Amino acid sequence: MITLYQFPISHYCEKARWALDYKNLPHTIKNLLPGPHVKQVMALAKTSEVPVIKHKDHVIQKSNNIVDYLDKIFPEKSLTPEDEATRLQALEWEQFANKEVGVNLRIFFYHTLLKHPDILIPIFTHQGPWYGKIFMKLFFPQLRKTMIRYMRINDESATQARIDLKLAIDKINAHLVNHQFLAGDQFSRADLATAALLAPLIQPEKYGVPWPSQLPPALQTTIDEWSGELEWVRKIYKDYR
Repeated sequence: MITLYQFPISHYCEKARWALDYKNLPHTIKNLLPGPHVKQVMALAKTSEVPVIKHKDHVIQKSNNIVDYLDKIFPEKSLTPEDEATRLQALEWEQFANKEVGVNLRIFFYHTLLKHPDILIPIFTHQGPWYGKIFMKLFFPQLRKTMIRYMRINDESATQARIDLKLAIDKINAHLVNHQFLAGDQFSRADLATAALLAPLIQPEKYGVPWPSQLPPALQTTIDEWSGELEWVRKIYKDYR
């Protein structure tokens, strides 16, 4: 049995969840609390980053490595193209999404959401330990400071992240004008990674967290403004998630 250690809110963890579900692999999910997760994850892996999967005696950390491992051990419904040129293209898009979408979206979102513990705490503690909400209410101020420092979040970085995120979306859509998928002619890890990392902008039900009915205006305005440019993400979720 595979165990996935994760944060429900994390779009990088969504990549791992999606890969496991897409390949129909039986697994259990262990939702961790941000902060206390450090001790738990460091008992398994070299750093405190999630996602992490444990399968038999193997511990795999980071979403890219998890997809690599799953395709190697469970090759059915492979997410990595066999053709070498297409494989390299898929990996290039995946790396682009990790850096230009994943990082920028995280900075942009948390710049606002860390000011709203009423929104974040239910998501951070979703299906986690029974004491999660009590602990998080007490620990949140310290967690907020740590996340701001670790992710280098400030007004300037959030403004730049929004600009860079929009440029990334534009590049993705420019490629998709003449292509159904990002690499080759079938769904691959490139599409999974890109759609998963953009998912907070469309808040799909299949993501598996209790999205708030309304986000703060600083985020909701941008989501509404970009809605028409995210149709491909919605379609990928509809068809492959």
